[in-house]
Amino acid sequence: MTTTTGGVQSAGPVLHPRICAALTAVSCLVHLWVAAWGHHDAWLGVLMIAVAAICIPCTFHIWRHSRVGALHQVTVSAVAMIALHSVLLLGAGGAGHAHGEGRASSVVDTSGAAGLLLVIGLEITTALLAATLVARLRRRVQMAAAS
Repeated sequence: MTTTTGGVQSAGPVLHPRICAALTAVSCLVHLWVAAWGHHDAWLGVLMIAVAAICIPCTFHIWRHSRVGALHQVTVSAVAMIALHSVLLLGAGGAGHAHGEGRASSVVDTSGAAGLLLVIGLEITTALLAATLVARLRRRVQMAAAS
């Protein structure tokens, strides 16, 4: 859609999908970084790389077109990651999941818990951004149909 000054105006929300896509890209990068970090078993590193590879196309679809299907996939994936990381956090007595084969200590290591809480926060934010964008897009379609 063009404006009276000849500029191009977006037909839908712009900032919201861009933030959602950027956060999804950050999540992909975090998966790649943690996989490369090497503190997990090799199979888990491969799984994290696969998760990032699956999410990258959604990032582009959300950035360019705000595709509802991609937003649904991102929301479901983020909720699944929230559940998985919550189980890891709670299943390890609140201290996070174990990394490497270091010796046992009586001192609680909270670095794993802090990392898991950051991941959970990132995924909650991603899920909320994607879900609210779907709601905005649906409301826009309903308002256009009512006009």
